[in-house]
Amino acid sequence: MVIAGCGLVCVASAETGSQPRPNIVLILADDLGYADVSIQGSDLYQTPHIDSIAEQGVRFTDGYVTAAYCSPSRAAILTGRYQERFGHEVLFWNNNNNVGLPVGEITIADRLKEAGYATGMIGKWHLGKEKPFHPLSRGFTDFFGDAGHGSSYLPDPQTGLVGWKNGKQIYTFERNGVPVEIRKYLTDVYADECVSFIDRHAGEPFFLYAAFTAPHAPLEALPRDLADVAHVENEIRRTSAAMILALDRGVGRILDTLKKHGLEKNTIVVFLSDNGSNAPSGGRGKQRECHAENAPFRGIKGLVLEGGIRVPFFLKWPSEIPGGRVYREPVSSLDLVPTFLAAAGVKTDPDWKLDGINLTPFITGRRTGEPHERLFWRYWRTGQNRQLCAVREGNWKLVTDKGLGGELPGEQDWSLYNLAEDPSEQHNLIQAYPEKAAELARQWTGWNSGLVRPAWYFDPPGTH
Repeated sequence: MVIAGCGLVCVASAETGSQPRPNIVLILADDLGYADVSIQGSDLYQTPHIDSIAEQGVRFTDGYVTAAYCSPSRAAILTGRYQERFGHEVLFWNNNNNVGLPVGEITIADRLKEAGYATGMIGKWHLGKEKPFHPLSRGFTDFFGDAGHGSSYLPDPQTGLVGWKNGKQIYTFERNGVPVEIRKYLTDVYADECVSFIDRHAGEPFFLYAAFTAPHAPLEALPRDLADVAHVENEIRRTSAAMILALDRGVGRILDTLKKHGLEKNTIVVFLSDNGSNAPSGGRGKQRECHAENAPFRGIKGLVLEGGIRVPFFLKWPSEIPGGRVYREPVSSLDLVPTFLAAAGVKTDPDWKLDGINLTPFITGRRTGEPHERLFWRYWRTGQNRQLCAVREGNWKLVTDKGLGGELPGEQDWSLYNLAEDPSEQHNLIQAYPEKAAELARQWTGWNSGLVRPAWYFDPPGTH
């Protein structure tokens, strides 16, 4: 056993025995709907590279994130803890200073860096721009991208630079704290940087967090990609589709680079979205109509209905997990940290109080049963005096968006669904199964009692 660092992690022999510790690549899309990839239902275009991760590994049909908005979801992904436990519950955006992922929280990059991994982050951070919250302060030794909440994609006609509009800079990019200028399509630039990171670290174990911004607004696409989806009649949906094609191309370049270096078999690759799409077909308002597709689920980004929190979620690790698997038990983005740590041979300390579990034994069949007895959600919408709440247990889901002031809403405000029979959450069964609803409400109340209040309150002008 080798002690790495000042007691932060304990590196033991990995589950893979004598095999070298795996590389880990976490690819995160932004506002990608459940059916925005062809393996899960898109018939407008094909996403062969993203699909290949599921085809060569496992597709989680019931894969969830912990929040229906970007920043809280990312906080949980990188810590393995419900973000409500440490106050990172409410969305914030670029002009909010002195807020970010609380400095007491340890990220997966912190832990893997201490275990001897090279750690790189490419893309959208959205966990705080100031130094205490910056990626370089949270375990990453390499950072390229936007420390804020996102950016435009195409160069400004006046300046030739991405992040500018009408000759005025509105977004900034950096490489390890040094400002950089971007002069070509942003998604392709992020793919370039991912390739470069893998090339530089191919001879050592590495963790790459590739946080693409596509297909998050603003909707901007390259002519070449628009031409490939010219058959899509709705202009907004066509542009979103073209952005997803660029995302798939970027994923393909990452996978090809792993293959080039002979790293494909012993690299864990995970692909998921930070939340559901901004609008399903027939969405709210002219600008949101047909942006993306959460089918067959109801709800959009910002809601704890299935369309807001159930996302594309794929994992492959060819040396350990046979391809072509479909896993139907509910899993969570919380599970990524424990899964990565176990694969890297890092012994998990109970004092870390992780909320996820190591998925590998469940995927391979070494463990049976459900990974989680229950999954929970809570989100404060302070400007609307609403609280979004949900709990899933087996196929049952209890949900509300009418809670006030953090107190448990009355029974009349809750809806109960059987997701096996009603995945679109159309038929409220609370009157037919009041005891089940009451039990789930009690479980949610018990979980909620262990949480803290949000560390900040903002009323976002839009979704980010």
